[in-house]
Amino acid sequence: MNIHDRDPDREEVEHALATLRRWAQTAPEEELAGLEPPLARLVPGAELSNGPALRRAYPEEFTVDEAYKATLPDLQNGPSSLIRGAKQAIQHVGISNFRLPIRFHTRDDGDLTLETSVTGTVSLEAEKKGINMSRIMRSFYGHAERAFSFEVIDSALDAYKRDLDSFDARIMMRFSFPVLRPSLRSGLEGYQYYDIALELVEQDGVRKKIMHVDYVYSSTCPCSLELAEHARQVRGQMATPHAQRSVARVSVLLADGAECLWFEDLIDMCRDAVPTETQVMVKREDEQAFAELNAANPIFVEDAARLFCEGLRNDARISDFRVVASHQESLHSHDAVSVLVEGPTFANESLDPQLFATLIHRG
Repeated sequence: MNIHDRDPDREEVEHALATLRRWAQTAPEEELAGLEPPLARLVPGAELSNGPALRRAYPEEFTVDEAYKATLPDLQNGPSSLIRGAKQAIQHVGISNFRLPIRFHTRDDGDLTLETSVTGTVSLEAEKKGINMSRIMRSFYGHAERAFSFEVIDSALDAYKRDLDSFDARIMMRFSFPVLRPSLRSGLEGYQYYDIALELVEQDGVRKKIMHVDYVYSSTCPCSLELAEHARQVRGQMATPHAQRSVARVSVLLADGAECLWFEDLIDMCRDAVPTETQVMVKREDEQAFAELNAANPIFVEDAARLFCEGLRNDARISDFRVVASHQESLHSHDAVSVLVEGPTFANESLDPQLFATLIHRG
């Protein structure tokens, strides 16, 4: 029967498939290997591949030379025709949260090595496909052995800006900075940890050095304190004012040419402005002292922002600044928040939708 002048029906196809599989059971391996890929897929147990047989073992002995590297594809440095979407400049592109140990110098002339999370980004021109992100890490690692300061971050920024041929660039380093704190009355000591971020931003040829610190404190509601006292004095009723753990994120732009603003300096400024910092080591006498300290310093969230502002304004090393405060209410199911900005650096009409949600004290 000749089926070449018409389409085969299902019965004929099934018969041909059965014939192929019977043949495959006794055919030599070299003949099976020579089958066209579409036919090979129909043979039970045959390799389902559209290409040559590939080795599966990792080649420990293989080494890369310059000639081989020259053959490797590099899509990110390809022509603009490879761009997907709009040919639009990107303000920030890079990597976030690569971590490494960094040595920081302290105000008392010591050194601390701290796990540091680094974010590095550059601008990308509209006609460029992308960047080689590993260059940011390589540039940063080239400076990682030095005790870090803004001068060292300057050098790291220069390096990866040059490597990536970009106009604008940014580095942010986040870490938790320990300071030994005494208790209020018992003489015990414990480490308080402060979330700090250093930011170096270059835009349109201008570099800005920014420091952020999260300060955790207790806020006793002045209104609640007065109401509790009223109940005691007028009705002889014991009552307690509500207080809550609160967080302020203080961000400062360092003034050009100013003396060094140490991490400890900014932390001390926060402690002076709002002295009810949460405690580390506490015995009964310390707990009583903390109750007295809170009663002496009741504070609304508006007060907190303005008290921090007062201290920041009085330091010539600080230019623009922003205070974001969150009092995580024990009375309400919501938080009380405030944002105070001085200068254009931190002025934004729009706020990050998750801004206040990040103001928490992580255990």
